[in-house]
Amino acid sequence: MMKAILVLSLTITLISQGYSALTSVTDAEIKSLSETLYRLDSNRATDSQLVIDPQEEIPDSETSSQNDLASRPLFKYVNEGTLFSKPTYKALLNLLDNYKRVTGDAEDVPSLETQEQDTFLRETMLNTELGRELYNFLQSKGAYASQNEFIQDLKMMWFGLYTRSNGKLDSSGFEHIFVGEIKGGKVSGFHNWLQFYRNEKQGLLNYYSYSFDGPWTAYPDVLGMQFKWDGYFKQVGSAFIGSSPEFDLAVYTLCYITRPGRLCHLSLGGNPQAIQTYTWDNSSYGDGKKYIGSAYPATP
Repeated sequence: MMKAILVLSLTITLISQGYSALTSVTDAEIKSLSETLYRLDSNRATDSQLVIDPQEEIPDSETSSQNDLASRPLFKYVNEGTLFSKPTYKALLNLLDNYKRVTGDAEDVPSLETQEQDTFLRETMLNTELGRELYNFLQSKGAYASQNEFIQDLKMMWFGLYTRSNGKLDSSGFEHIFVGEIKGGKVSGFHNWLQFYRNEKQGLLNYYSYSFDGPWTAYPDVLGMQFKWDGYFKQVGSAFIGSSPEFDLAVYTLCYITRPGRLCHLSLGGNPQAIQTYTWDNSSYGDGKKYIGSAYPATP
């Protein structure tokens, strides 16, 4: 009985401290879990479902040159019928048209969008083995006492609104990372391959080149890309390519909670990959928890 009381007391203490206690998670534990998440990504694209055409690679010194070196789109073929019928893909695609991309324009969140957020979190984190694996790990570390607490916290962390310009509630971690924003005449965020594909197909995005290609021979891969989004330039937009929505959300969440505001070192298929995370420090929710500011695959 005494042992049970001590465990319960420890759990309550960890939860009351927000995520600070999770920084004690070791690099080895993060690498082990990331390998498991990589293996469990059963909804990732296969080589027969996704074909890309990266074309010209440029050195880091030329990423700001804005030279369009790609005569063809990045995405050569995507099997929409197979991939987009998966519940997690459908849930993500339903969210991508909900946002005003220019910072300074306040976001509206009608009830339908709130329902779409709930569906996305439920499908990715509760209805996949990958999402449940992440929850089980965080729960074992005392971060959450229940799945409901986990989902509600992710909803605030990812979809809670804050201001990037003029004091208006114009941004969220989800919008910045998965959708992309325009700030100061440049593309800000935009680290999701489905959003890239969707906009390229619609003629709103012009792919220029790439400056980094990860070592993987199958999906998910990582690319660091140069492109223009409806006339606005992105010098290096890195993203997982071919990963499922649940993989992206799980990996970024893991790194944000355990390595907030710094590099998070993963192992994916035996290969190293780092995620850079940023906290949003100008406002908070709950008991002082920070909204996610950004997260993306680091490119050397």
